[in-house]
Amino acid sequence: MRTRDRLGGAPPSLPVAARSGESRLRATWRTAHAPVAGVPRWARIAAYVIPFTVLPSGLWRLPVAFRDDVGLDGRAYLVCLSIVAELIAFTAVGLIAGWGERFPRWIPGLGGRRVPTPAALVPATLGATVLTVLWTTAFARIFAGVTMGGTPLPTDFPTQGGAWEAAIFYACYLPLLLWGPLLAAVAFAYHRRRQGSYGT
Repeated sequence: MRTRDRLGGAPPSLPVAARSGESRLRATWRTAHAPVAGVPRWARIAAYVIPFTVLPSGLWRLPVAFRDDVGLDGRAYLVCLSIVAELIAFTAVGLIAGWGERFPRWIPGLGGRRVPTPAALVPATLGATVLTVLWTTAFARIFAGVTMGGTPLPTDFPTQGGAWEAAIFYACYLPLLLWGPLLAAVAFAYHRRRQGSYGT
């Protein structure tokens, strides 16, 4: 006798349920991070690109963190730095999504309330300024062959090694030069939209 006959109903379909749950999760994610009305296309693209300007440097650090000559403290620092940097970069999506205009409902005391424009705009603007100055200065120093303190780069610095090592380092870290300017552009679009310039 089949399971259907014994139980008096259709047998459960776990794969379908799993797919349904996955679809709901994916739909919730898309809804939470979808651009709100009035976001210009260029701002949407810039916000989505920002996490990808940070990702290569994080991926470059992870193998370094697990080298034999790196201690436990150094490994924890490099892994945490990569994760935190990526999370910070991802907050740029909030400048185009609904959670950048209204606090998520799960936040006690603030859920559903409108986000004050300065609460998002001031940190974004300061962050864009600091990031632009930091990475522009850092690469100007690296290209000059000196550290941020003005001393010559150590011989084990990636750009001082072979051509391939230097090329990989630059490929992973040069995108960070875009982080600040892109964030500034998205913050500008956020300010304009919250002021009603885009009709919202």
